Order: sequence, then C-alpha cells, then structure tokens
Amino acid sequence: MDFCIKYLKDYKKESILAPLFKMLEAIFELLVPLVVRDMIDVGIAAGDRRYVMRSCLILVVLAVTGLVMAITAQYYAARAAVYAATAMREDMYRHVTSFSPETMESMGTSVMVTRMTSDLLQVQNGINMFLRLFLRSPFIVFGALIMAGVVDKGSTLIFAAVIGGLSLVVYLIMRSTLPIFSDIGKKLEKLLLIVGENIEGVRVIRAFGREADEVEGFNEKTGDMYRTQIRAGHISAWTNPLTYLIVNLGLAVLLWYSYDMVDTGRLSQGDVVALANYMSQILVELLKLANFILLLTRAFASAARIRAVMETEPEKRSFSDDKNVDVSKDVPVLEFKDVTFTYPGENEAAIEEISFSLKAGETLGVVGSTGSGKSTLISLAEHLFDVDKGLVKIKGRDVKSYSDSELSSIVSSVPQHARLFSGTIRSNLTMAKRDAGDDVINMALEASCSLEFVMKKENGIDEKVQRGGTNFSGGQRQRLTIARALMKQPDILMLDDSSSALDLGTERRLLDNLSKLPWHPAVVIISQRASSCRNAAHILVMEDGSMAGYGTHDELMSDSEVYREIYHAQFPEEDET
Repeated sequence: MDFCIKYLKDYKKESILAPLFKMLEAIFELLVPLVVRDMIDVGIAAGDRRYVMRSCLILVVLAVTGLVMAITAQYYAARAAVYAATAMREDMYRHVTSFSPETMESMGTSVMVTRMTSDLLQVQNGINMFLRLFLRSPFIVFGALIMAGVVDKGSTLIFAAVIGGLSLVVYLIMRSTLPIFSDIGKKLEKLLLIVGENIEGVRVIRAFGREADEVEGFNEKTGDMYRTQIRAGHISAWTNPLTYLIVNLGLAVLLWYSYDMVDTGRLSQGDVVALANYMSQILVELLKLANFILLLTRAFASAARIRAVMETEPEKRSFSDDKNVDVSKDVPVLEFKDVTFTYPGENEAAIEEISFSLKAGETLGVVGSTGSGKSTLISLAEHLFDVDKGLVKIKGRDVKSYSDSELSSIVSSVPQHARLFSGTIRSNLTMAKRDAGDDVINMALEASCSLEFVMKKENGIDEKVQRGGTNFSGGQRQRLTIARALMKQPDILMLDDSSSALDLGTERRLLDNLSKLPWHPAVVIISQRASSCRNAAHILVMEDGSMAGYGTHDELMSDSEVYREIYHAQFPEEDET
C-alpha cells in the first residue's frame, strides 16, 4: 500500500476530495430512511398529502445531491488513479531501461510486458475503487448501525451480529483468493512468454513442422490458467450467496423482533421500514465492499509484482571525478590495461588480463571461438559494467570519469543482432542524431553500403520499416544498423559480428569505406570471420577469456597456433598450398 501512496502524494487534492465527496454522498444516503419513516408515521398516518409531497421533494433533493457528489467523487478518484498509474508506468519504464542486457534477459520480455500492462491496469483500478469506497462503505455500514440505534437501541445487537458475520465471510474469501490471484499473474507471464516465442519463431516452428506440438503446449498452459481462474471464481462466487443469506437471516430476525415492538407500541411502522432500509443499505455496501476487497487483492498482488521490478537494482557502476587527460601526442583512443572482469553472480572470469591500445584511424580485429569473451570488451568499453582489475581508458581518461551521455557521443556500437524499430528508415537512423539532415543520412548510408538498396525503395529514406525490420533482409538490416551507428560520427566504432549476413564482396567494400571515413574513428571489429580482421592494424585472439595472441595477421600466423587454426579452418586452400 505504501508503494501506491508514494505516487498519490503528488495528487493530494484528488486523493482527499474523492473520499470526501463520497462521504457526503453517504451522509445523504443515511438520511433517506429517516425521511421515509417520517413520511409513513406523520404524513401517511395522518393523511397529510402536503407532508407526503414535501417528503418526496426532500427525497428527490437528497437523490440529486447524492448523484452530484458521487459523480464529483468518481471524477477525482479516476483522475488520481490515472495520473498515479501514469507516473508509476513512467518510473518503471525509466528504471527498466537502466537494466543491463543480462538483467533484461533474466527477467524476460513477457514479465516486463505483463507488469506494464495488465498489472498496472489492475493497480489503477484498485486505486480508483479504493478512493471511492475505502471510507464510504465502512461509513455506511457503521453509520447504518448507529442510525439503527437512534431508531431503536435494541436492534443494534442484530445489526452488529450481521456486520460481524459479513466481515468474517469477506475476510475468509479474501484470505483464500489472494495467493490464487498471485499464482494467476505468474501463469499469465508464462503464457505471454510462450506466445511471444511462438510469434517470433513462427518460421522455425513451421520449418520443423512443430505447429501441432506448440498448439498442444499452448492449450496446456491456457488450460492450467483456466483451472486456476475457475478455482478462484468458485471461491469468490460464495461471496454473494453467503452475504445475502446472512443479511436475510438478520432481516428475518429484525422483523421477528419488531413484531412485538410494534404490537406494544414501542416501535412505529415507519421505524420498522427505516430499520429494514438500514439493513438493506448494509447488504448493498458489504456486497460492494466484498467485490472491492477482491479487486483490491488483485491490485495488491499486481503492485507487489511491480514493486519487485522497481526494487531490482541495476548493475552498480562506479564513477570517477578524475578527469585528468593524457595529452601526449600519440594517446590511444581506446586502451585496455590488464583488464579482468567477472559477470555479477558468476564465479569464473569472463575475460582475464586483457591489454591492447588503439589510436584514431586504426582498426582492431577481435577473433575467437564462441564464449571466449569477445562481446564483453564492448560492454566494458561502454561502461555497462565496472572492471574487477585493470583500467579501461577512452581518449586518455578513465572510462569511469565519463557520464553516460558523454560516452554515448564518443563510442558507438552495433550489436550482434540487428534491431530496427517500426517507423521509417529516416526515423531509425535519426535515433542517433535527431537533427541530422539528408546529407548526413546519405553519408552514413553510403559508408555502410546501404545507399544503393535504400534509393531503390519507392520512398527512399522515408520507406516504412515494419516491426523488427522484417521487410528487409538480414544483410540489409545489418547495414542499416551500421549506418545508424555512423550518424553521430563517433570516435570509436565497435562492430560486434555485425557483418555476418553480408557476402564477402559487400563486407570488403564496407570495411574499405570505414577505413576512409573523414573523421578517422578507431574501429573494433568482432567477427567469426578471419577475413574480416585480416587487414586490421591489430588483431586480438581470444580463447577462454584470455589473450591467445596479439599482433598483425602475418605476426599471428607465425606466432599464434590458435589464430592459425581459426584461419586455416576458414581458408583450407591456403593451408594446402
């Protein structure tokens, strides 16, 4: 609850006025039975038509006033709920974007989607109902008890017994359903995970003829969720019949009790009608309260799941105020000094004792088997993690001394998997530089060997891009992501196996273009292809997180057995010669 209250503090006016107007509505509602009582005992009993008409007019005024109060309360409650949920969603989105790729992978896309959609909607509805009913319903219940005591003190025991019985029913049902609703949320996440995987991998599923198996798996998960929801529904379904039973029993006891009281003149007919009305009000409000508590249990379960995400700490990184720069003439643009790093939660180092340096305009090729730690170098250069030992320097400064925005303007990386967003080619490219003109866009497209196929499109750089860039081939997507990285003209360009979908001719032209860029960036090429790194000024050979060689192609062919094995495995004809 305190998690939600934190977001309501900025909307104190709405949070106060909503229950206040609901209280006013409740007061007018509690006055209705007294007016009806007097109408019966004074107006109808005496045959006073004018008194009856006046009482009817009062009832209309009470009804209209209560309606205005209810509408006003619901307006403020909805306003507070929507604004609080919006602020919660914005904070959650901002927090999630600070997660490392590893944290995002561990939590899963389905979890994030569920938290930001269905869970947040449940919390929003819970806040709305809470502001409307958390004071009104208890006030009506206990107000009816007090007003019944005003009419006849002896009837308060009957009302108290009914309220106690109804409260027990609501408590037991809430206690039974809360863990079930939490379980439903978890099963919904698993269901969304399966749906997302099936949609993204539909081509693979069809290629292997696994449609029937996936449908069966989906039906199994939905059936499990269906059974859990039915179980929750069965328990919740007891709410109405049990509350009606208790109230009707209480009403029967009240009428039996009133029989002698009316006969002896201690209660009037109007008093009995007023007591019955108060009993009906209690019934209605406790039914509302029961449904409200059921909704609140779902909202609490959803809020707990949202809070768990918000309390997940992003990987902590240290920052330094030391901005001393090595101003010597040949200062490297990128430098690793004896760097060792272990991913959080892992026992074995991902890379160990890695050292190299790269000057402006130079190219570093990084080769090695899968899992040798090649991509980790990019994460450390972008300061996504802190090194355990050693030092990473960018342009003569410790990488820790840069803010994220400063580092983003210096280092530009292209991930292994090309990612395009729905929109246009222009909107994808200008993500890196919002105010870029067509000349900058064309330069980036030409350098990445993309200009030719883009210009063949009907709308050129304004051609639509479908979600994930599915209307482009794999090689086209890779070249467009490289173009996006070039838009901000970075000092360091890092390509993480970003040309794997290109043919050798196109890759050769791409690397040649990168070497001729007018601002002479340092280029790091991580690749499975030895041909991609063959002409690099420096080549770093990785094996099990360690350096298995460092030098030029010719030097490594002479000194590094690992590099020779990689090269000859890809070019066996040279081995034969």
